[in-house]
Amino acid sequence: MRGVLALVLVAVLAGCGSPAPEPFPVRVLVITMFPVETEPWLAREPLSVTVPVAHVKDPLRCAPNGLCVAVIGQGKANAATSMTEILNSPAVDLTKAYFLTAGIAGVAPRSGTLGFAAWARWVVDWDLGHHVTEQSAPDVPHGYLPYDDQGSNVFRLNQDLVNRAYQLTRALPLLDTPEAEENRTHYPGQAGQKPYTALCDTMTGDDYWAGADLSAKADYITAIWTRNDGRYCTSQMEDSAVATALSRHGYLDRYLSLRTASDFDQPYAGQSVRDVLAKFPGASAAVENAYRVGSAVAHNLVDQPR
Repeated sequence: MRGVLALVLVAVLAGCGSPAPEPFPVRVLVITMFPVETEPWLAREPLSVTVPVAHVKDPLRCAPNGLCVAVIGQGKANAATSMTEILNSPAVDLTKAYFLTAGIAGVAPRSGTLGFAAWARWVVDWDLGHHVTEQSAPDVPHGYLPYDDQGSNVFRLNQDLVNRAYQLTRALPLLDTPEAEENRTHYPGQAGQKPYTALCDTMTGDDYWAGADLSAKADYITAIWTRNDGRYCTSQMEDSAVATALSRHGYLDRYLSLRTASDFDQPYAGQSVRDVLAKFPGASAAVENAYRVGSAVAHNLVDQPR
């Protein structure tokens, strides 16, 4: 009898505790990778609500209208882990949410320019496959042999949603900087260009590569996995991981990948690869333009979700 009474008492006491908080209803989740990308959102949006998510380093910062910003970390492992924790978290209600990566990237000088903004139609994975040196296998184009599709090699995003984002932002004024202008002069056809908004495709790689030959390899891999429909323009380290997590949870059709160019994906003539990897002449323009373009679409999706 004592045991039964003890169990009843425990149950009563448990019922007297504070009820679990209601999950926060997210309308747009803006995805950034590190603090520099996040700063404009924190500075200019009324993100007064803090939503901790277990096992994610930084809490979500949200506005009362459902616009939230998440910092997921750099690289595919961090991105996939953070996104999975967010998607499974009882702290948020994502049933009506859109998802928007707003981050910086490298750009192929034949396909874009510093500070420009690119909405991806395709997200392609660089790493999956067989990468061999051309010296050891001269018969293998670009040293790449595709392997079986692992379900994350390529994602075709919702073209209606991508086109909606592009049409909303195609004429948006973008920031340029003297540093970006000067760096462009070293690349054929780049002098005098200004940032603009485009539709082209993005490649995710944990292998942070740079060089004209590797840029051509990115073109080749993109052509293989998109069956010649994609046009590689930006390089980054997270979006295929984000797309994989969203796809597994049934949210891929609500995902937008926006990347703005902080650097070219190859050195100019006479520049060392070490130098191009260490300097980001378009960084300040890219961070600002990721906010300008991303926020225009985020606000539209919050106000007119369908």
